[in-house]
Amino acid sequence: MAEDTSVKSAPEVEQAAAPTKRGKKGKRIVQSGEVHIQATFNNTIISATDKKGEVLAASSAGANGFRGSKKGTAYAAQIASEKVAEIAKRDHGMKSVDVFVKGIGLGRDSAIRAFSAQGITINSITDKTPIAHGGCRPKGERKP
Repeated sequence: MAEDTSVKSAPEVEQAAAPTKRGKKGKRIVQSGEVHIQATFNNTIISATDKKGEVLAASSAGANGFRGSKKGTAYAAQIASEKVAEIAKRDHGMKSVDVFVKGIGLGRDSAIRAFSAQGITINSITDKTPIAHGGCRPKGERKP
């Protein structure tokens, strides 16, 4: 009696392709871009973008260690702006910017001055603060 020494292996199951991990994108060199400053009474948020609006660097007064009522100060906005300007200049080679300011907080002017002090040329400053106009006419009958 001959023994069957061959072992049947289990049917091979095809492995699903593991999702490939996307590598980090390379640093983009952007000569000129935009800076968006949102200055509220409670905080100042600054982001540097390219011309398409893709964010290169961002910071805020709260992210730089300021807490409570100190976040709304002009000094906190200056520190946040210096950090963004330094990252944009060092990592992305930014040399000139168009500034868009929104809000009525204390950090408006000091954030712009901090960018200028870092050696980045400011081409234009645009105020994008929304202005209330009373809104649309509400639904329903007119009141007599």
